Amino acid sequence: MPKLKKSDKLKKELNLFDVYAIATGAMFSSGFFLLPGIAAAETGPSVFLAYLVSGLLILPTMFSVAELSTALPRAGGTYYIIDRSLGPLMGSIGGFGSWLALVLKSAFALIGMGAYIALFYDINITVVAIGLTIAFGMLNIVGAKETTTLQKVLVAALITIMFGYLVEGIGYLLSMDILGITEEQFTPFFTKGASGFFATVGMVFVSYAGLTKVASIAEEVKDPDRNIPLGMFLSVLSAITVYVLGVYLMVAVLEPEAFRQDLTPVATAGEVFMDWLPGDVGLILIVIAAIAAFASTGNAGIMSASRYPMAMARDSLFEPRFAKLGRFNTPQNSILATVGLMIFFLLAFNVASVAKLASAFQLLLFALLNLGVIVMRESKIEEYDPGFNAPWYPWLQIAGMVLSFVLIFEMGILSILFTVAVSAFSVGWYYYYAHSEIDRQGAIFHIHARLGEKQDSGLEHEMRGILREKGLREEDPYEEVVARSMVIDDLEPNTTYREIIRMASSRLAVRVNLDQSEMFDSFCNINQSGLIPMGRGVALNHLRVEKDISSEMVLVRMKEGITMDTDHFEQLSQSAEDPSQKVRAFIFLISSEKHSSSHLRILAHLAEMIDNKHFMDRWLAAEDEGALREIMLRDERFINLKVTTDDMTAKMIGKKIKDIELPGKSLVAILKRDNDIIIPHGNTEIHENDELSIIGDSEDIDEVRRLKRGGN
Repeated sequence: MPKLKKSDKLKKELNLFDVYAIATGAMFSSGFFLLPGIAAAETGPSVFLAYLVSGLLILPTMFSVAELSTALPRAGGTYYIIDRSLGPLMGSIGGFGSWLALVLKSAFALIGMGAYIALFYDINITVVAIGLTIAFGMLNIVGAKETTTLQKVLVAALITIMFGYLVEGIGYLLSMDILGITEEQFTPFFTKGASGFFATVGMVFVSYAGLTKVASIAEEVKDPDRNIPLGMFLSVLSAITVYVLGVYLMVAVLEPEAFRQDLTPVATAGEVFMDWLPGDVGLILIVIAAIAAFASTGNAGIMSASRYPMAMARDSLFEPRFAKLGRFNTPQNSILATVGLMIFFLLAFNVASVAKLASAFQLLLFALLNLGVIVMRESKIEEYDPGFNAPWYPWLQIAGMVLSFVLIFEMGILSILFTVAVSAFSVGWYYYYAHSEIDRQGAIFHIHARLGEKQDSGLEHEMRGILREKGLREEDPYEEVVARSMVIDDLEPNTTYREIIRMASSRLAVRVNLDQSEMFDSFCNINQSGLIPMGRGVALNHLRVEKDISSEMVLVRMKEGITMDTDHFEQLSQSAEDPSQKVRAFIFLISSEKHSSSHLRILAHLAEMIDNKHFMDRWLAAEDEGALREIMLRDERFINLKVTTDDMTAKMIGKKIKDIELPGKSLVAILKRDNDIIIPHGNTEIHENDELSIIGDSEDIDEVRRLKRGGN
């Protein structure tokens, strides 16, 4: 499994609004500004309801993508998710298909943008589309943040104008005879019956397909556990609102036959209820919104599409040079390849026709993404730790798969043949180019393992690395666990590893009220879930038990160290950076199986702390137990406070813990008195010269520091 170098990783620069802008921008274009009239020809006035149903039908895939993206926030989105869940063969299909479908959609959007510009200027639409492709490509090369800045401007302009459009339209209808309009414009409601309506649902469903493209830039999102699902939800809510109300207004104010032949129905309807604006201002605003919509789709499309060849190159499925980042820390070669492919399609094909064929392939990808959730959950990989869990598992995913295949058959034989052709090319490429070079198999092999077959252990290591990058969550009790950890120091030089385990087990057994001998035997059983070689002279031994306990930790320092030459260190010796290196730090962690996800995140964070090149120097130089704990803590969320009569802490003397006022959610985790460690509770009384270990959010700890200094 390839390991990413720090220089090859994309910067996490995108916030919630960036995610919202990319997802929203990838949806709004032809689906709203060109398609409504064509769709109305299939089902009549019920077309607005078809948009609503389609928006609801995208939800299973949206929830599945949100879960998978928070568990696997890597560039490549659909490709990466399918590859890691279903294996590299299916990943090849997902990678090439996603790249091709998104390139075609983006090229089509820029053709649409050129068409709207042509309403005012006599221009060659294809030439304009090529020029825009090059311009957006160059912007993407300069940087993701610069790209999303433009994206936010475009989406803000689009949403602002569309909000005004909807307000004006609804106000216009309220001033009219609603019952009369309904009877005249919405009868008959279904012009071609149920079959025509559901065919229209399939037609407009692809208007929401761009929503999932945000997964391809997940690696660049700050706090993906929050920002990806929330951004996608806000985006689809905005899209459904604009689509449904906007199309409803078109049906209500336009003559039915003219509406069904109109390729610019938004502008035509706007002229009816925005005629109070002087001159062509109303039309100009709508054209601006349309141009912003098409531009945002093209811009977001290039950004998202370029991450597919990059991700595939990282995994040896594509030429390695496409994985390299340029001087602006963007995948320059992948962006150039994406731009070049878009220009080729613009020059060689009728992009509108080919883009429609790619819609069926998009639906196939939706089915695979829903299957991916099922595979990842049923694989029972402990490191699979999504920040968002799709509801109603597995029925929601099953519904998403069934729905996708039903809609594929609604797309027609040409779209199905296009999907088969792209899949066949991808399979051929995989076996010709990459099969002999790849040894990973995806999470589906973990399901095979439950049936007695082999599994892909490399995936666990890769996902463990993702856990380290994502870091702790707010609910993880890392600071509390470290602050109340038990410390063993100043051991005799001839102390053995078994003796260290026995001492740690003895302390933990008292703390969690478990049998000491059973715990000792479990810690001695070195296996994949036991001793973890950390390198830099550190070994981490962890255990999970069925009993519902709080996580507890023992820190052991042995300055002389233990040489890795015994049977107990056989695994450690094979995996450590330097087999002759002595182990001077032992960390024992025990948690409940009920909190296994939090346990894994704590382990991942411990690994991140230990990986610091100065860790061992600080560990050996620590003066006492408190200093050893401080090394393991995030400095900005922890402070040691000595209660004296010389400063503002004097007012704590004689008070109970529950009666003192600390900023925010900060709390006293440990109380040290006369060299004894006390685990405090609400009724613990504070004495002079007590040392309090206080943990909390960084801003709360800053307030505690000011308290110590006298409130300044």
